Amino acid sequence: MSKVISVVSRDVRFPTSLDLDGSDAVNVDPDYSAAYVLVTLDTGEEGHAFVFTCGRGNEIVTQAIDSYGQLLLGRDGDELVGNLGEASKRLVHDSQMRWLGPEKGVSQMACGALVNALWDIRARREGKPLWLLLSEMAPEELVDVVDFTHITDALTPDQALDILRRGQGGKAERIAELQAGGYPAYTTSPGWLGYSDEKLLRLSREAVADGFGMVKLKVGGSLEDDRRRLGLVRHELPQLPVAIDANQRWDVADAIEWVSALADFEPYWIEEPTSTDDILGHAAIRRGVAPTRVATGEAVHNRIMFKQLLQAGAIDVLQLDSTRVAGVNENVATLLLAARFGVPVCPHAGGVGLCELVQHFSFFDYAAVSTSQEGRFIEYVDHLHEHFAEPVRIAGGRYAAPQLPGNGAEMLLDSRLRWSYPDGAGWREVGDRAAVTEPHMTPAEV
Repeated sequence: MSKVISVVSRDVRFPTSLDLDGSDAVNVDPDYSAAYVLVTLDTGEEGHAFVFTCGRGNEIVTQAIDSYGQLLLGRDGDELVGNLGEASKRLVHDSQMRWLGPEKGVSQMACGALVNALWDIRARREGKPLWLLLSEMAPEELVDVVDFTHITDALTPDQALDILRRGQGGKAERIAELQAGGYPAYTTSPGWLGYSDEKLLRLSREAVADGFGMVKLKVGGSLEDDRRRLGLVRHELPQLPVAIDANQRWDVADAIEWVSALADFEPYWIEEPTSTDDILGHAAIRRGVAPTRVATGEAVHNRIMFKQLLQAGAIDVLQLDSTRVAGVNENVATLLLAARFGVPVCPHAGGVGLCELVQHFSFFDYAAVSTSQEGRFIEYVDHLHEHFAEPVRIAGGRYAAPQLPGNGAEMLLDSRLRWSYPDGAGWREVGDRAAVTEPHMTPAEV
């Protein structure tokens, strides 16, 4: 028997706004941040996890983690780690805290951080990276970790079990393939809205040289600028697939009009054309901009919304996020929903540590769920990997398989301390330049 003896959160932020890394039409001055949590058992075992934010408000998520963490303190660690389906429900369906959601926003993300920390302990105990742990779990055990509440009209436990049982055929060969050759990636590193045309082209050329099969450009600030930037990349690299991302910038009619005005550049997909809460709006946009694909998911709250996006035929590509929903369990549910509807999953990554985390879900998806890499990529952004115990590795435009036991979330202690906000040494050096831009400034004003 073991016992949870501490749940400690930390507000970790990086001043990425100084160089406009991560800038887009909505997030004009992001300071990439992690609401970090460390769950410790009396055996000395530790579980690491975090939630990604863009700066202000990160402290709110850490406070929510602290509040939910009280539900784990003193609990039997073996019981929690041995029954992760029940552990997740204990947090997500807490009768008092769920009033703040339910199952969305800060409360859902805080639950996810704690759930992910428990999975980190489980994976470390078994000496496996999370993707391999999930891939080697029996279909029946995987179904047991899924919360089917409110999704059985789209996916029943029996249907999920059928998907996972079909995924058993050839699984060992796919695992070996992943370990040898990795998983395809695309990169957003060239496309931040605050970058100059010269930097855009230089980074796009480097992406092709590095083997990436696609780049993504942020759009939505100015139609004239979008056409110019897309035209530059198309002229320089005419065969390169280029996706575009509006970060929920438009209303439905505006999205159809804007994307139609960019159609001659043949964007591979339009990502987040409108609010991700607007399921019917996404469906209307998909009809209005066809054959351009519609992708969304990084800001979708939970499996229930993903269910509706799929039922409504609103998306061509599902972009799950590793920290937006309630952790590993809910992302397993989302992968199963996507497989049920035959929609490819291309996870959202970037930020701080999201590449390290989300790669595990695509590796698991190929090994045991969809069994396909067709039309599938993992997003890659070249920021802040040096702060992690196992930095993501890219070779020939492909993610290399994670090797270390755990979920990939462990940030180096020196980084956690140096960039603790607001008193870490890094922030003391930054001083008053914590954000080079004033709130609400546009990239053009910068």
